[in-house]
Amino acid sequence: MIDLTHYAELISARIKELDDRIHDVDHELGEPKSADMNDQSIDLEDDEVLEGLGMAAQKEIALLDLAMKRIKDGSFGICKKCEEPISEARLNAVLYAPLCKNCAAGA
Repeated sequence: MIDLTHYAELISARIKELDDRIHDVDHELGEPKSADMNDQSIDLEDDEVLEGLGMAAQKEIALLDLAMKRIKDGSFGICKKCEEPISEARLNAVLYAPLCKNCAAGA
């Protein structure tokens, strides 16, 4: 049987890490831009990358929130498709995994 407390702690730590990243991205995006046209184009490219990182972090937080709900309702670590246990190796690799390796490969 998997240690739900352990995974809840890992998920909480990852959410905090992602929240910090989003805060850093927001701070960086709020920095004043250069008046130089060449620098402005580089700044715009950098901003696009930062926005992508922020959006990826938000998506992962949403998936982690769902995993926390599964911990609370007792379904964490059980494949949503075949209802077999998800291996701890998979959960360690993908904390929010809702599917076992076999079902994920077939999806």
